[in-house]
Amino acid sequence: MSVRQSLLAILDQGPCYGYQLRAEFDRRTGSTWPLNVGQIYNTLDRLERDGLVAKGETDDQGHVYWEITDAGSAEVAAWLASPVERTQGTRDELAIKLAIAATLPGVDVVGVIQAQRRASLSQLQSLQRAKYAGASPDGAEELAWSLVVDSMIFAAEAEVRWLDHTEQRLALHPRQALALELSTEKPKRGRPTKADATGRP
Repeated sequence: MSVRQSLLAILDQGPCYGYQLRAEFDRRTGSTWPLNVGQIYNTLDRLERDGLVAKGETDDQGHVYWEITDAGSAEVAAWLASPVERTQGTRDELAIKLAIAATLPGVDVVGVIQAQRRASLSQLQSLQRAKYAGASPDGAEELAWSLVVDSMIFAAEAEVRWLDHTEQRLALHPRQALALELSTEKPKRGRPTKADATGRP
């Protein structure tokens, strides 16, 4: 999730100080991705370094207002116009965990899957029961909140389906056929060749 571009997009609407940026980010994401103020100021410092924002006026309370530059506005426009790129490889912790568990001798991978399924179903049920707690149940903030929560619900549903699929696939293989002992082959120095999505180098 790009905090950098999100903060820039908010600043494209007008100057803000740090705490104000955090409040605006929370309003626009339904407070589903909490940011700490330190993270915001670190991001602002990097944006300033890159020429995308500049420090503006300071108010009577000592709040420093940050302003977007022309280059920053151009980056916001490019971000909004571009699709989110999904990498070919995965860094999803659950997928990696199950791939490793499935190849370790003596690991009850079905038990690992069942424990995860219980947790995923519990999360899904919590999301489905979630109610908007803001002041305006039919306003823009409620819509932003519901879009994020809907995304989380769909992701949780997909995770449960994937766990079912994984358990079915593992059931087709004798457990001992999946176990990988440590290789005796000595790896060569250097980075391994990247494989595409089909596993071909």
